[in-house]
Amino acid sequence: MSEAAKSERGEQSRLAIAAAAQELFLERGYDKTTMRAVAERAGVSLGNAYYYFSSKEHLVQAFYDGIQASHAEVAVRRLDGRVALGDRLGAALIAWIDVAEPFHEFAAQFFKVAADPGSPLSPFSPESAPARDAAVGIHRLVVEGSDAKVTKDVRAALPELLWMLQMGIVLFWVHDQSEGQARTRELVQRLVPVVDKVVKVSRLPGVKGVITDLIDLLDAMRP
Repeated sequence: MSEAAKSERGEQSRLAIAAAAQELFLERGYDKTTMRAVAERAGVSLGNAYYYFSSKEHLVQAFYDGIQASHAEVAVRRLDGRVALGDRLGAALIAWIDVAEPFHEFAAQFFKVAADPGSPLSPFSPESAPARDAAVGIHRLVVEGSDAKVTKDVRAALPELLWMLQMGIVLFWVHDQSEGQARTRELVQRLVPVVDKVVKVSRLPGVKGVITDLIDLLDAMRP
């Protein structure tokens, strides 16, 4: 078998394992899903499952990566034709809620694991870097495609700041038991105009210093 064929077969196995894990997470929840059950559902050996995913947490990370990819696809489509920063930010945030809604029922189980600083599911872990970078990248599109008039340093820092804002919204969403997470949608609707106003006045002398301090804090807190 050629190296290309081996690589393709390996990728097919990896995708099958990830898909099986997602099915079982939806059916049984995180706690009741085992690596052995995932391997059986995917039709591979347990050793093969561990070869591609060293733990159940890494399977969840693959699940997160899939949500992130879907979010990017939907967000890019909804950003088309929008130029106002607030309009673009709202569209991107609501796109995430729409994509994640089918998985809300068991999101709290994942959040318990992600809250552990040592877990690969932590949004700040090295394993989460691809999903984190992709999420920041969506907000970079939000900013770069907007008509926001901001200084160069604010424009550079804003995507990551908006991602951190999204993390706060995700936490609210996890605990939101309203139908269709209506309260989270209302939060976005009411919060986005506030963010837009702060960005618009960020060039004013009295506000610029505060924004600069916030950017410095962000730089200092990076791992």
